[in-house]
Amino acid sequence: MPAAVLTAATLEALRAATPGTRTTVHFNHAGASLPSAATLDAVQAHLRREAEQGPMEAGVAARAHTDQARQLAARLLNAQPGEIALTGGNSPGWGAAFAALGPWRPGDRILVGRHEWGGNLAAMRLAAQPAGATIETIPSDDSGCVDADALRAMLDERVRLVALTWLPANGGLINPAAAIGRVTRAAGVPYFIDAAQAVGQVPIDVAEVGCDVLSGAGRKALRGPRGTGLLYVRREFLPRLTPAFVDTHSAPLGADGEPQLRDDATRFESAEASMALRAGLANALHEALDIGLQAIRARIDLVAQALRAELRAIAGIEVLDQGRELSGLVSFNLAGHDPVAVQRTLAAQGITIGSNGVPYTPLDMNARGLAHIARASVSYLTRDEEIDRLLDALRALSRQGA
Repeated sequence: MPAAVLTAATLEALRAATPGTRTTVHFNHAGASLPSAATLDAVQAHLRREAEQGPMEAGVAARAHTDQARQLAARLLNAQPGEIALTGGNSPGWGAAFAALGPWRPGDRILVGRHEWGGNLAAMRLAAQPAGATIETIPSDDSGCVDADALRAMLDERVRLVALTWLPANGGLINPAAAIGRVTRAAGVPYFIDAAQAVGQVPIDVAEVGCDVLSGAGRKALRGPRGTGLLYVRREFLPRLTPAFVDTHSAPLGADGEPQLRDDATRFESAEASMALRAGLANALHEALDIGLQAIRARIDLVAQALRAELRAIAGIEVLDQGRELSGLVSFNLAGHDPVAVQRTLAAQGITIGSNGVPYTPLDMNARGLAHIARASVSYLTRDEEIDRLLDALRALSRQGA
């Protein structure tokens, strides 16, 4: 049974099993987190088997990694294995599901939260707008979160999709995914969730959330390899989705020469996939479940709250996070300093943070008048001493002025 609280001894053991903690002070877990040595070993071991046996031959034995990753991902989301597709990342999974929802017609409406990921908006605009569909923004409440009551008032028979980015890329806000799900479920409207930042950071129960589609990334809070992801498609919703791209894995030809689209979420998988990366993903999923998502969430929340409090005490720093419930992503700006320059200055000292421009979350950034933000995203691995190093470096920048 996973622990409810991570002890100091457990945290040190987890850090000792993570090579990157010895070489960098990492505050870019929202971009990509640090994999464990075991995850790295799983990837390298399969690459060695491919080199020694041949990639196709080694791939036969590696099917167990695919099956394990699918089963573990289902456990993580409280789903069934047949509702899980293994993808090349969050955006490939979300995009494949969205492309399968068309065709779009004049008058169709897509409703999105203000924090929608820019890549998702690009896909919507390229596919839906030329057909005469509209993309409309759901108002946010006083806290900045997507307003479920406002969504309810917007619904009519023309709404074809409600899309929500659960944890935005430009701040610590956590949107009320389950409250939105109750509205869409009652109205019978398809509901897609981009959970790139949520998977591996917060407990997820897709039945409770009420979504039809949920996408996630392996490289972020899950600490899996880059180039991995997962896609949940509710079994009852699956017949409504015909993938725009198929191959001999997702739609094998029958004896009559006709394609037989798979009857589960693997219709969104491809025959061409890295078995080495899937081995690493399976290990990362196992580690997250072993630690426990409640414990992970509690630890990240504790660390992020401490960081926000200290940042607010530094002259010139404005913490930009909105929302009632906050994630491990801490957004801020330092007066007189370009966020990219801050990022580079810290990197020269062995401290990694992220920075975002408007294209990542254009609706929210423009609504709030933000051109760029710095973001320091924490993990359950983050030590107090690492926070101190980051704060000391930012205090030095603050003293320098513009």
